[in-house]
Amino acid sequence: MRITGHHPLWRIAAAVLGGYAFTWGFIALGMAGAFALGMSFHDAEHLTAIIGFLIYLVLFLWAFAARSLARVWTVTAGGAVVMAGAASLIQHQLT
Repeated sequence: MRITGHHPLWRIAAAVLGGYAFTWGFIALGMAGAFALGMSFHDAEHLTAIIGFLIYLVLFLWAFAARSLARVWTVTAGGAVVMAGAASLIQHQLT
């Protein structure tokens, strides 16, 4: 089966799964970075969760508005991998 972007299920998957993965990576990186810079854990957790909610909303809507479904998957999945990797490195340095 070819991913063409014309079938709504591919857009829905990109919006829900890709948006979730990207947001998870952002929250992990944001929490690790804010904590490493001296913010208390719970403040960093709440701040990144609030911002993450807004990021998820924007990515969800963008997945349906974007012309290229491949670009949506590249940004969301690629961003998730990069941010999760960076968060893991920061956390490793803190322990």
